Amino acid sequence: MNFSIGSFSFLTNKKPAPPAPLKLPHTDPDAVGQLSDRLRHIFAAVPAYQPIVVVCVGTDRSTGDALGPLVGSSLHKHSNIPVYGTLDEPVHAVNLTDRLEEIQRSHRNPFIVAIDACLGQLSSVGCIQAGDGPVKPGAGVNKELPPVGDYHVTGIVNVGGFMEYFVLQNTRLSLVVNMADVISESIRLAAEERFSSSRASASLE
Repeated sequence: MNFSIGSFSFLTNKKPAPPAPLKLPHTDPDAVGQLSDRLRHIFAAVPAYQPIVVVCVGTDRSTGDALGPLVGSSLHKHSNIPVYGTLDEPVHAVNLTDRLEEIQRSHRNPFIVAIDACLGQLSSVGCIQAGDGPVKPGAGVNKELPPVGDYHVTGIVNVGGFMEYFVLQNTRLSLVVNMADVISESIRLAAEERFSSSRASASLE
């Protein structure tokens, strides 16, 4: 970008500002369209040599906290994107550090998309959020765990502020499953386009 002051011209190399965080109800008829479009934009900015890895945090031992593993299991079945954290092999508080180290060993400089459930205000329950930066697993239940991700997608599954463990245990499964469907399908569509573009570029070389 060029700009001038008086008779002097300057060149700036400022990167464009990241898009504003996305927040939308999972029941929005265009929820998959909006979220997949946002993820396509994010994935397109990741260099082709940098692998995109999805880390789905949570456990199936808690209904509310099963959002991540549900997303991970769906992606494992229906997408080629590398994914960690499924119903069979969850990524949770006990093994999180080890799994993050494994990811760094297995993938060179990965761009990590973190998926997690969270608690929020009553008016936001059922909303999906997406934005730059990591998630902080365990923050809602006062656990100190390492942050995860270069980008995050979270689902507000219930109300926060009191008795968080109890609230997560008593979250409606149908809500969590429906939110997981939206998130996993959005990631699948965005990843499909990313990999198609990569294959097309490789064929031209």
